[in-house]
Amino acid sequence: MSRPTGRVLALLELLQSGGTRTIAELADRLGVEGRTVRRYVDQLLDLGIPVEAVRGRYGGYRLARGHRLPPLMLNDDEALAVLLGLVAERRAGFGTASETAAAKIRRVLPATLARRLDAVQESLAFARPSGGTAAPDTGTLLTLADAVRHRRPVSFRYGDREGRRTERTLHPYGIVSHSGRWYVTGEDTGAGENRTFRLDRIADARTLPGSFEEPAGPGPAERVLSGFATASYRYEVTLRIHGTVEQIRACFPASIATMDGLADADDPGTEHWHRVEMRAERLDWLPALLASVDRPFAIERPDELRALVLGLADRLAEGARHPPTG
Repeated sequence: MSRPTGRVLALLELLQSGGTRTIAELADRLGVEGRTVRRYVDQLLDLGIPVEAVRGRYGGYRLARGHRLPPLMLNDDEALAVLLGLVAERRAGFGTASETAAAKIRRVLPATLARRLDAVQESLAFARPSGGTAAPDTGTLLTLADAVRHRRPVSFRYGDREGRRTERTLHPYGIVSHSGRWYVTGEDTGAGENRTFRLDRIADARTLPGSFEEPAGPGPAERVLSGFATASYRYEVTLRIHGTVEQIRACFPASIATMDGLADADDPGTEHWHRVEMRAERLDWLPALLASVDRPFAIERPDELRALVLGLADRLAEGARHPPTG
C-alpha cells in the first residue's frame, strides 16, 4: 500500500471515530499540510464516502450522520489484540458472546489476515491465566502460529538469560500463555530434544520449507509445564509428602514439581507417601510453603533447605513463647 493511500485510510479511521475534526488536527495527525487533507477528503468523496465540511470557528470535516461505515479495517496488531481479548473472555466464562463477536469481526477482515488469526486460535493454549499478560510481538506470534497450523519448521534467533544469541530451528507443536509470558514448544532440531522458548526472546522468526509430523504425547501446555518442572536450576529439591495426589498438587502444581508415588494405590484418592522433586534458583521461599502444607513431610535434600526450615521453626516457636509486653 502506497503512503498516500495509507494516509487516506488513516483519515477515514479518524473520521470514523466520530465528531468533527478540524483541518489543523487532521493535518497534524497525518503529518501533512492542510491542502493535502482537502485532497484526501476529495478522494474519499470520489469513493462514495459522504464526508461533510463543517464551517465556522470550530469547523472541519465529519462523516454524514446515519452513514453506514465501510467494513472494519484493522491492522495486524489491532486485530490480534481484539482476538486475544476475546479468547481471554471466552476462558473467563463469556463463551457465547465472545464467540459470536469473534465471528462477526472475522467476517469483515481481509481473507489473508482472517486466515492468519485462525492459525493463532488453533495453535494457542493457556497453562495458567494472568491478568498481567504482556502482548507478544505480533509478527513473531503470527509467524509461529502459521507454522504450528501447517506443520512447517521455523528458524529464529534466540537470546538466553545471559543475553547470548543463537540460531535455532524448531518444529513448533504449539503456543502457550502461562503466568504473563508467551512460549512456543516443539522439537529443537539442532539439539534433537523438545524445548520451550519464550516469545519475547525470539527475533527474526521465519518459516522454512518442508513439513514435520507432531509425535503423539502430551499437548503443548503439558509440555511447557513439564519443562518448567525439570529445568536446570541451582538447587535440586527432593521431598517425601504423605497425602493424596490432589492434596499434594494443591501446594506443588505441575509447573514447579514432578511427583512419583512411593507405594501403589488402587484408589487415587488414597493417602500415601509421594516423592516430590523440583528445581529452584533460591530456597528462601520454600520453608514458608512447607509450613503451609498440612500434610506430613520429610526433606531428603538439600541440607540447606533442612537448615532453613529448622530456622523458621525456631523463629516461630520463639515468637509463640514470648508474647509482646507493655
